[in-house]
Amino acid sequence: MSDQIYHAPLARRAAPNFRVIAMIVASAMLMENVDATVLATALPTMARDFGVDAPAMSIALTSYLLSLAIFIPASGRVADSFGSRTVFRSAIAVFVVGSILCAFAPSLPFLVLARLLQGIGGAMMMPVGRLVLMRSVDRKDMVSAMSWLLVPALIGPIVGPPLGGFIVTYLDWRWIFYINVPIGIIGMIFVSIYIDEVKGKAAGPFDTIGFILSGISLGSLLFGFELSSHEGQVSLSIFLIAIGLLFGIAYLRHARKHPAPIMDFSLMKVPSFGISVIAGSLTRITQGAQPFLLPLLFQIGFGLSAAAAGQIVISTALGALFMKPLAKAVFRRVGFRRSLIINGILGTIGYGLCAAFRPDWPMPLIFIALVLSAFFMSFQFTAYNTIAYDEIGQERMSSATSFYTTFQQLMLSLGICIGALALHASMAFNGVETPELGDFSTAFVVVALISISATIWNLRFSPTAGAEISGYKAK
Repeated sequence: MSDQIYHAPLARRAAPNFRVIAMIVASAMLMENVDATVLATALPTMARDFGVDAPAMSIALTSYLLSLAIFIPASGRVADSFGSRTVFRSAIAVFVVGSILCAFAPSLPFLVLARLLQGIGGAMMMPVGRLVLMRSVDRKDMVSAMSWLLVPALIGPIVGPPLGGFIVTYLDWRWIFYINVPIGIIGMIFVSIYIDEVKGKAAGPFDTIGFILSGISLGSLLFGFELSSHEGQVSLSIFLIAIGLLFGIAYLRHARKHPAPIMDFSLMKVPSFGISVIAGSLTRITQGAQPFLLPLLFQIGFGLSAAAAGQIVISTALGALFMKPLAKAVFRRVGFRRSLIINGILGTIGYGLCAAFRPDWPMPLIFIALVLSAFFMSFQFTAYNTIAYDEIGQERMSSATSFYTTFQQLMLSLGICIGALALHASMAFNGVETPELGDFSTAFVVVALISISATIWNLRFSPTAGAEISGYKAK
C-alpha cells in the first residue's frame, strides 16, 4: 500500500467535500484545455507580430504536444516519488510560469521554448490531477467526481475558439496566456488547503531507456496524427507515424525485461482496466474527430461564419453539463455494463446523425441533435473513466493513471487523423478540391462505425463490474 503523509489537522480541512476536490482538478484541466484551443485561433495574428508565415506557427502547437508525449508516461512515477499534491501543485506552477514566458515571447523560437515548458506542466497536470482525485474521493462518490472531471475536456475545445477570437479582436493575443496566471495561483492555493499528500512505493529503478523510447514513439505518433489534418504534410505525417510505430515496438520489447517499465502494459491484464482502455480508445477516436469535422462542416459545407459555427457547436458543451447529475442514478439502476452497451449505441447513432445534416435543416433541430449526441458521449466517457480503476489497487494507481491518460491523448489525436483522412479520401474519390456535404457525411460515417465497434468490447465487461462504485445489485 502507498505511504501517506499528512500535515497537522489545523493546516486544512480534514475531509473536504468530493465536489471541491473534483472542481480544483477540473479547473486546472479546463485552464489547459482552453489554452490549447484559444491559441489555435490566435496563430495568424501572432505570426504577423513575429514576422513569420502563419503555417510556421504550427510549431507552437506541436512543441506543446512533444512535451505531453515525453512526460505523461513519467507522471505516475514522479507523483509516487514526490507526492501527488506536491507534483500537482508544482505542475500548475510550471504551467503558469510557461504561460508568463509565452506572453512575454519576443520571437517564435522563444515562444516554442516557453511552450515546451508549459507542456511539461500540462503533462503532469492531466494524469496527476486524476490521481489526486482517485486518492481523495470515496468509491461511492467516484461517478459524481468523474462527471465533473469530464466537463473541461468537452468544454475546452468548444469555448476556446470564440474566446480566442474575442481576445484577438478586442485585446492583445498575449492575454491568452495572462488569463492563466490568476486561475493557476488560485488553483495552487486550493490544492494546498484541500488536498492531502500521498506518496507511493517505487517498484524498481527509474526506466530511463523506456522513458526515451516511449517519448520518441509517442511524440512521433502525436505529431504524425496532428500533421495529417494539414494540407501538404501527408508524407511527413506518414514518416513520423512509421517512426513512432518502430520505436513503440522497441519499447514493448524493452518493457518485457524491465522490473518497473515507464508504461506498464501488464495493467491491460486487469479486466475492467484493459477493456476500458480498448473500448474507450475506439470511442475517443470519434470524440477527437468531432471538434475537427463539425466547424468545417458548418463553415465550408453550410457557408456559416466562424462565429455562427461556434455558437452551434456550444451545444456539445450543454449536453455534457446536462449529463452530470444523471450518471450516478443510471449506474445504480442498471450497472456499468448495460449502461455502456446501450448508451454507446445511442451515442454513436447520435453522432452518426451528423452525416445527415444539411443547410435546409432547421438550426434548432441540429442544435438539439448535437446536445443529445454530447449527452450520450459525455455519459460514456464518465463510465469508462470510472470503471477503468475498479480493480486497480492503490499501489498501482499512479501507473494506471499515467497509462490511461497517455492513451486518451493519443486516441484524441488519432481521431483528428482519421477524420481528416476520411474527408480527404472522399474528396479524392469524388474528384473535388474543396470538401462537399457528401464528403463530410462519409467522414462522419467512418468515425461512427469505429465508435460502434466498441460495443463488442463493452459486452465483455462483467455484469457486476463496478458494483461497489455504483451501488448496483445485479439480479
